[in-house]
Amino acid sequence: MDLISLGSLWKREPAPLLGIDISSTSLKLVELHRHGDGGLTVQHCAIEPLDRGWVNEGHVEKFDEVAEALRRLVKKSGSKTKNVAMALPGSAVITKKINLPAGLSEDVLEMQVESEAAQYIPFPLAEVSLDFCVMGPAANMPDYVEVLLAASRKEKVSDRQGLAEAAGLNPVVLDVESFASRLAASRMIDTLPNRGKNMLIALFELGSLTSRLQVIRNNEMIYERDQNFGGAQLTNLIARHYAMPVDEAESKKKSKSLPADYQEAVLAPFMDGMGQDMGRALQFFFTSTPHNKVDHVLLSGGSAALPGMDVAVMNQTSFPCRIVNAFEGMGLSAQVSATRASAEGTSYLVATGLAMRRFDQ
Repeated sequence: MDLISLGSLWKREPAPLLGIDISSTSLKLVELHRHGDGGLTVQHCAIEPLDRGWVNEGHVEKFDEVAEALRRLVKKSGSKTKNVAMALPGSAVITKKINLPAGLSEDVLEMQVESEAAQYIPFPLAEVSLDFCVMGPAANMPDYVEVLLAASRKEKVSDRQGLAEAAGLNPVVLDVESFASRLAASRMIDTLPNRGKNMLIALFELGSLTSRLQVIRNNEMIYERDQNFGGAQLTNLIARHYAMPVDEAESKKKSKSLPADYQEAVLAPFMDGMGQDMGRALQFFFTSTPHNKVDHVLLSGGSAALPGMDVAVMNQTSFPCRIVNAFEGMGLSAQVSATRASAEGTSYLVATGLAMRRFDQ
């Protein structure tokens, strides 16, 4: 069986690299540059909206339309880079940590990984793209190393690969969305007291229809769950309250041309409701683990940019909360609008994590 053809999930890729995030409502692109002092600059970034139904739960339903949107995205960004890092949703990838004897040759390690993988993957290995990464020494097992397996159905991998190639791009890294967002969020966690060491961090990624909660401790995900709430609820509330079609509600929301009572009558109740939804999501975490609190809540995604969302979440959950702008602490090239980077930075978490794969050791 061949290993995944798009290169390692953790492969060093020193050449310029685009991070491209595919969600149900948009495509997002980020390209980063690193200075000699380790600081990062956003070289290019862009968002291209997608029509409803083109991408559904990570699956590309309208291939030609999304490929065309991807071409528009790259053109809009102004980047000439062809190498891309893309990601699959966690639901399309099986990950498993295993311990194997230290000091194995690469060939033997590969055979051992395949043998172990067969126990955890519920379909024939011939139908699977498989990758692995040696994480380091295994805990409490001095002669073993910890290895992370990642496997996905070949057609899921081909989907992303084909999409990139149809847009004239060269797919070199295939990641998992939650891994990429965690990598990008690690920059924010590093700014917490003691660099967030031993803290329980709840990272919410607020999508359009669904939102993802990851609970992270020392860069390890200890809990993950997708939730059925998101920013589209605000559009639906606007449509209902003002008796207008959903498309018109979405358009007026984006152009900020809603009536004077919008803030009080629609937006504030929506944010309180989102805070309650996040509180319930955390309760699920508490009831299914030994934990009964988190040290910090981080909010990303489009709805995180709504003024006051962090306060609404703090009011509903009682935990300290912070908005994650993926570009925080980065420089901006002349091609990137500071106003847009500030307004849209919460939406770029996955794309930024993918772009950061360029600098992996």
